[in-house]
Amino acid sequence: MWYSSVAAVLVGALAWGAQAQDDMRRISLRTHTLEQPYLDSDMQSRWFDFGGDTIVRTDSYVRLTSDRPSQSGWLFSRVPLTATNWEVEVEFKISGKNQLFGDGLAMWVTRQRGEMGPIFGSSDKFDGLGVFIDTYKNNRPGVVFPYVMAMHSDGSKFYDKNNDGKDAELAGCSARGIRHASVPTKLRLTYFQDKYLRLELQYKNEDEWQTCFDVDRPPQLPNIAYLGFSAETGELSDNHDIVSVKTYNLYANPGSPSAQRDNANSNRGGRSSYSNYSSKGGGSWTWFFTKIILFFIAAGGAYVGFTAYRAKYRSHRF
Repeated sequence: MWYSSVAAVLVGALAWGAQAQDDMRRISLRTHTLEQPYLDSDMQSRWFDFGGDTIVRTDSYVRLTSDRPSQSGWLFSRVPLTATNWEVEVEFKISGKNQLFGDGLAMWVTRQRGEMGPIFGSSDKFDGLGVFIDTYKNNRPGVVFPYVMAMHSDGSKFYDKNNDGKDAELAGCSARGIRHASVPTKLRLTYFQDKYLRLELQYKNEDEWQTCFDVDRPPQLPNIAYLGFSAETGELSDNHDIVSVKTYNLYANPGSPSAQRDNANSNRGGRSSYSNYSSKGGGSWTWFFTKIILFFIAAGGAYVGFTAYRAKYRSHRF
């Protein structure tokens, strides 16, 4: 019967989901998580500092810049991100009332923290990783803006604003529609030391992630690095808001087949199985909704199968 095949597929899917859950764990890092109301009773954040033109609206967002010219603001963690493998998911919003707008928003994982400067409101002399959502095109022929790119520096490289960082780009992608998107805009940056760096974006449809870039064997980040965000406006402006930040320590269960394969791949110089899990999105919510969908598929298959059986039974009786 065809519904037996449906049941077999269902069992296989459930087994795969259970294995994914067993292979990988995500541990929330409270020290690098930021959610409403953002501030405590003393009107301070326990885990983050902010400065420049940053405004905190406790029921809505942390606004790094308002839609006014010549603003810059920053938000940085107070303690370093010491996890070896981590994932940061950020909900943000870029919006404004003008048809011409700029300049953009940046995410940082750097040795420095809270230093204002000319690169999206932060220092151009940084040691670590910067991810830039550049909304204003200066000089990148053939590239559609807004443009999202990553840059690594040990303090000796500089972001060239005149050419939109082209010479120092590690990886990037165009993201037309990320400003004033109709769904919550999010980015998810996943890093596995010496193995894997991936950036995913949500801005077209809710719960639909677009892979912006996927870098094997990314550059080494500082052992002591702070998580931060900054934004800048020039003659053109926008609101640049951080809505939430969720950070996780990622690790594989030591006894899982995935971890054993990863150890074998590391010894042979192969690619980690971590990336296979990350490409599927991982996470408890994904698995929760998967179970719901599979339940309805199974229920529908059982109903159709029962209806077919009953019709066959009646035909034999008459």
